[in-house]
Amino acid sequence: MKYTNEVIINLPVRKVVQLFDNPDNMKKWMPGLLSFEPISGKPGQPGAKSRLKFKMKNRDVELIETVTARNLPEEFSGTYEWKGMFNIVKNKFISIDENTTRHVAENEFQFSGMMKLFGLVMTGAFKKRSQEYLDLFKSFAEKEGK
Repeated sequence: MKYTNEVIINLPVRKVVQLFDNPDNMKKWMPGLLSFEPISGKPGQPGAKSRLKFKMKNRDVELIETVTARNLPEEFSGTYEWKGMFNIVKNKFISIDENTTRHVAENEFQFSGMMKLFGLVMTGAFKKRSQEYLDLFKSFAEKEGK
């Protein structure tokens, strides 16, 4: 399953990238994020791996992030692995003008085992949740970046 979401952020691209690129900010806009723990490599750089722990409803979820590309503001990409799910995310930050940035997130989900059925049934929920994360980041960035 592949799809793209985007949001317009009323801040200069330089400021948006600065806020996005700071892992300490993740808890401020990512609901349920309990921790972000570097595992290997230099955090934020290609090849780096980190463990993200979330509380989602009554479940504890642990994802492994691997940074695959870092060429900010043009691209920050990574993979996110969870039981039966592999997500490739490519973030782009495009300057519209000196005070406005378009944040584009391209997602590709791959499922295995029982998660294949879940992925087919819940396609709309994945797209909606991805958009919610972009909207939450926009709100955080516009509040913090002013």
